[in-house]
Amino acid sequence: MTQHLLSHEGTIEVPGGQVWYKAVGGGPLPPLLVVHGGPGFTHNYLTPLEELAENRQVIFWDQLGCGRSECPTDPGLWTMERSLSEVDAVREGLQLDRHHLFGNSWGGMLVQQYVLDRRPDLVSLIVSNSLASMPLMEKETARLKLALPQSVQETIDHHERNGYYSCPEYQGAMAIWFQHYICRLQPWPRGLEECFAGQGAEIYRTMVGPSDFNVTGNLKEWDILGRLHEISVPTLFVAGRYDECTPEHMRLMQEQVSSSELALFESSAHMPFYEEPSAFMTTMKDFMARAEGAA
Repeated sequence: MTQHLLSHEGTIEVPGGQVWYKAVGGGPLPPLLVVHGGPGFTHNYLTPLEELAENRQVIFWDQLGCGRSECPTDPGLWTMERSLSEVDAVREGLQLDRHHLFGNSWGGMLVQQYVLDRRPDLVSLIVSNSLASMPLMEKETARLKLALPQSVQETIDHHERNGYYSCPEYQGAMAIWFQHYICRLQPWPRGLEECFAGQGAEIYRTMVGPSDFNVTGNLKEWDILGRLHEISVPTLFVAGRYDECTPEHMRLMQEQVSSSELALFESSAHMPFYEEPSAFMTTMKDFMARAEGAA
């Protein structure tokens, strides 16, 4: 559907190195800047959002340390504050002023923090399948694990206790977790497979930890729930019924933001743009059009 759209690629200097970006489409409507998850994954799994580029530019980039961007080895780079500075550099490098800002998963964490700390003049904010409290996320992850078969729980727990993260048995158990709470499609879409292939694993370990069940990184105490009421830009929260970022968590987030709404996708986990693409795109287009009309 989007094969005929023009696109261009380039690099931008950010704190710590250069990042690669791709801008798709164009037109009179405000651009959409897309921030991918991880931390340490790549933009590839978000390419379905190119469908939104018929009358606007949709811009992706691989964050520093993953995909087609430079991959420095200094673990001191992998912090929230440096990531906020990276968003600053990307917006400046692309000369973006008023635009829509979309973040999925870790990208949703980053864009929320960015709006709170930088106060950019945005048309809208879209927080997709994300969280606002890592301590709360840990509790919910433990709860969701209890819904898995007992043998899968025991396999995860045994390997987590012993640090056997590379064992095939552990990887098989985690595949079941992913199929329940990340993407329920089988087989997985190509873009999602490419994302896992190009990830910067060290970034995830530094900021989160060895796994979703063992959060030891520098985001362990990250919690902005008490600040979300400061967000005044029109905001859309996107949740999936079966997401590891639970709809209960996202409802709690949405309730803190006065100019916001929640879109819940009943047949999706963490990837509604794959799992319910038509409904997702309709929701995005409608919300952005209303935000543009209000602006």
